[in-house]
Parts: sequence; C-alpha cells; structure tokens
Amino acid sequence: MAKVTRDDVARLAGTSTAVVSYVINNGPRPVAPATRERVLAAIKELGYRPDRVAQAMASRRTDLIGLIIPDARQPFFGEMAHAVEQAASERGKMVLVGNTDYVSEREVHYLRAFLGMRVSGLILVSHALNDQAAAEIEAWDARVVLLHERPEAIDDVAVVTDDLGGAQLAVRHLIEHGYDYVACMGGTAETPAVGDPVSDHVEGWRRAMDEAGISTEGRLFEAPYNRYDAYRVALEILSGPRRPPAIFCSTDDQAIGVLRAARELRIEVPGELAVAGFDDIKEAALADPPLTTIASDRPAMARAAVDLVLDDGLRVAGARRERLKTFPSRLVARGSCGCE
Repeated sequence: MAKVTRDDVARLAGTSTAVVSYVINNGPRPVAPATRERVLAAIKELGYRPDRVAQAMASRRTDLIGLIIPDARQPFFGEMAHAVEQAASERGKMVLVGNTDYVSEREVHYLRAFLGMRVSGLILVSHALNDQAAAEIEAWDARVVLLHERPEAIDDVAVVTDDLGGAQLAVRHLIEHGYDYVACMGGTAETPAVGDPVSDHVEGWRRAMDEAGISTEGRLFEAPYNRYDAYRVALEILSGPRRPPAIFCSTDDQAIGVLRAARELRIEVPGELAVAGFDDIKEAALADPPLTTIASDRPAMARAAVDLVLDDGLRVAGARRERLKTFPSRLVARGSCGCE
C-alpha cells in the first residue's frame, strides 16, 4: 500500500496542503472550525501519520522539551517533572528528562545533548548553574525557562515560588504556638547564597525570628536536602544537650528525616518537638504525624514554564523583570506542629 501523504489529505478534504499543516501543527495560522473538521476527518479516513522527523528537519525544531532537574528520586523533583510532562502533553509536546545529581558537569552534558537535539525549548531546574553551562545556552540562543531556582549565571525568564515569604509563614506559625525558639535545618556549604530556594528559606527563617526578637545564633544546622542524610543529622541534633523545641526544615524530605529520627529517639512530636517543612510533597500528608508545611501550586508553575518556553516572544531584550513569575506560598497546618 502506498504511503499516505499530506497531498492526499488535502485532496480528500478539499483544502490546500498548507491548511492541512496548520491543522496538524495547531498554527501558525487559524483554521475555520468546519475546515478543521474536514481535515481531521480526512486524516482519520486515510490513516495519515505526520512524518515528525521531516517536520523537525524543516523547522529545525522538534516536538520535544528538555527538562533538567537535580534528582528525580527526591519526591519534590519527581512531582515537578510529572507536572511539566502533563503540561507539555496538553501543548502536544513530549519531555526529555535529565538528572544532574547536583553535578555541574552532568548539567552541561544534558544541556549540550538536549540543545543538539533541537528541542523546542529547555526548562532548567539548576542547583548552581555555572559559567560553562550559561555559555552553552548563550551559544545555542536557546529558549530557556528557569523553574524553581534563579541561578545568577544566567539572566533568563524564571518561574518560582515565594520561598522567602513561605518560610516566614512557617516559622511565624511555629513561634505563635509558643515555642521558645525555632531551629532551622538549611542546606549545605555548597548551597548558593543567592537564587537558591533553600537560601531563601533560611533567610525567611532569620527574618521571622528577628521579628519575634529571638536570636538565631547557633540555631542553624547544615544538612543535605534528602531525608536519609537529614535523618543522620537530626539524630545528632536531637541527641544533644540543647535539643530545640521546634525545627523548621528547608524541604519536606528533610522534615521526614527529622520525624524518623525523633521516633527512633522516642521524642514525642509535637509534644516534645514541633516540626515544619517546605514543599508539601504528597507524602507530607501521610507522615506520622502529618507534616505541617508550605505549599505552592506546582501544576500551575509547570504550565507557566511550558507556556513560556514555547512562546515565540520569550527572548525579548530588557524584559527580565516582566518575565519573573512568582507564585504565592500558603501554609498547610497539620499535626507535626500541634495543629489538629
């Protein structure tokens, strides 16, 4: 059987091949509803399948979006990747995912690989974008949206959460419960001082403590973002002679590690220790006790990032401020802080 072509579809639908292309690609020009229905009916009747490879070669763009994240094994990034995939599917795109494991060389590797594949755009969750990675993006003149983080090395459009304000909400809430002070589990020595959510969470903690007239000295603890390493750090903190009455963790994963350590040490939560996190991953509601945390609208953030990365007017000089989209944070109070 001869291969069905776009000419065959146009002939059966009584349109031009250009109109068939507009229907298949959802643009760039509008098609009248009745004409669109005729084209779609002809495609179905003939069993036409567009040659995506040929389309990509002609347009120098694929139906792919590159997504680079630190570690999909961490629930927050896994949930964010799923949200991006869903949003991309709504726009007729597929997503390629690369995990950097917080290693700059791997980030550069995926940047080169995805940009070499002529992806339609790149969504980047970068822990600490270095100059080499920024140079790769500049060299390809790529459409890039920063999601969740705002590295200093690149001045591009960003979709973020109000991390600083959210952290203040969580710490104020713990203070209002009457705890003498709130300790903070921040990031590590490698955590960037600017543009990183965890840095903003620590700054939000400092501001809330300062507002309440409570000292922060000696009450900030370094810990990796994942629950396993945070658990080991928490064992040391909670076994020490100056066990804090409350801990704000920069990520929910850290907070889940703290809850595990408290249970192992037979420390009652929230009776003897209050815990709050940040991110509202799905597991937070199932923690024991359920975790008080800060939430943002990840699906809406993912849709915004996909829409921006597919926007032809994305790279407009001088539009940096207008292109920073910040989503609000909200407190989700649960049992780990003493709320019912």
